[in-house]
Amino acid sequence: MPGFPVPERVIGGNTPPVHSTVPTPEFAMIFESLAKNGHEEVVFCHNADAGLKAIIAIHNSVLGPALGGLRMWPYASEQEALNDVLRLSRGMTYKAAVSGLNLGGGKAVIWGDPNKDKSEALFRAIGRFVNSLNGRYITAEDVGIDVNDMEYVFRETDYVTGVHQVHGGSGDPSPFTAYGTLQGLMAALQVKYGHEEVGKFSYAVQGAGHVGMQFIKLLREQGAKVFVTDINQTLVQKAVDDYGAEAVSLDAIYDTDADVYSPCALGGTVNEQTLPRLKCKIICGAANNQLATEAIGDELNARGVLYAPDYAVNAGGLMNVSLEIDGYNRERAMRMMRTIYYNLGKIFQIASRDGIPTYKAADRMAEERIDLIGRVKLPYMGQPRFLGRMRHG
Repeated sequence: MPGFPVPERVIGGNTPPVHSTVPTPEFAMIFESLAKNGHEEVVFCHNADAGLKAIIAIHNSVLGPALGGLRMWPYASEQEALNDVLRLSRGMTYKAAVSGLNLGGGKAVIWGDPNKDKSEALFRAIGRFVNSLNGRYITAEDVGIDVNDMEYVFRETDYVTGVHQVHGGSGDPSPFTAYGTLQGLMAALQVKYGHEEVGKFSYAVQGAGHVGMQFIKLLREQGAKVFVTDINQTLVQKAVDDYGAEAVSLDAIYDTDADVYSPCALGGTVNEQTLPRLKCKIICGAANNQLATEAIGDELNARGVLYAPDYAVNAGGLMNVSLEIDGYNRERAMRMMRTIYYNLGKIFQIASRDGIPTYKAADRMAEERIDLIGRVKLPYMGQPRFLGRMRHG
């Protein structure tokens, strides 16, 4: 295989030790983080010629191979990159588990500026690192990465999802994430109001990116009133012109009289500053990590605001790409989105049964499944199938 000098890597977790020049204090810190968060394996990837500095984290593979996106971000420090990949990979474990998928949680981050540091060599180098894990980690597109970048990764490994349809992949997952978010919303409406008539309510949608725009479209097709904001005013104008949404400023989105607040961009937007301003009775959106703290989740519960846990609601994209492993079928993917409705229903039932906030109920549902399956399965050791894949060139 054409390529690069032998890459260097440092591995933490349950993998046999390899030679490393990383100072002992840093290793002590890393293993403390692994023990705290329950990660199985963390791989530090470095290729000087390709300009690659990356980290791959496998949190839990009891249910199956660890699947999670590859993001590229100009982190301020190595510690920030490590913290991000550990947090995100753990979140993927819970998302896969609560969704009923036979997948574990993983994530990869590249330390670099996506606006100036991208190259074919960079992505082919990370592809070789992914391939070296023999399918224990499967990657996908995430923040700072586009389909063209993933094409380079795909040249070096089969362990990639979300590849172009010409390769037998599923393509853009955004429509599925948005449709899954709609299913989660309908489950929340049923619990809160006793019906699922989306068009009878108003929505404050924060974020009009790929997923947010699709979600706005779905809401407007149901006849719903939609307030929209985004840091990109061009996207806001598109939502207004194409779908009839009402534009509001970035800060004013928290002061609308919308029945539902739908964060579809940044995490942590439900916090001590914004919570007193929200008039909504439901929070349901596609963004990750919507609650700034667990205490905010407790306060929402005390105020009678129904929170639809984000990683259960926005699992549509993960569900969609997961089907590539056994051979992708779009019709099957759309049917699969409906399970988000039933998963949210189970979460709300657990919350009511146990007298706990919904965010805790989601965690409990995921942890119980991992614990149950973990009694009969060992961590996943690799080589998923990827039926129907085609390579060109």
